Amino acid sequence: MSVVLRMQRRGNTHRPFYQFVAAERKSPRDGRFIEKVGYYDPAQEPSTFVWNKERVQHWYSKGASLSPTVEKLLKRNEFKFERNPK
Repeated sequence: MSVVLRMQRRGNTHRPFYQFVAAERKSPRDGRFIEKVGYYDPAQEPSTFVWNKERVQHWYSKGASLSPTVEKLLKRNEFKFERNPK
């Protein structure tokens, strides 16, 4: 089972809202997921990005990959990328 941390699109037409989830790589974008680890709301000013640092680090240390968008958002919010935290 390969896990990826990615965004799931929610919300209405022209008003997106994204959930930040851990999901199997083969599952559809808005389909089945393992765990919700945060959300991103680009419609607010300034945009809101809330995430559970412990759970993101847990999945990343277990070998989960990051989607490019999630990686960019985590870098912007000063996430320390550690595969084997001490």
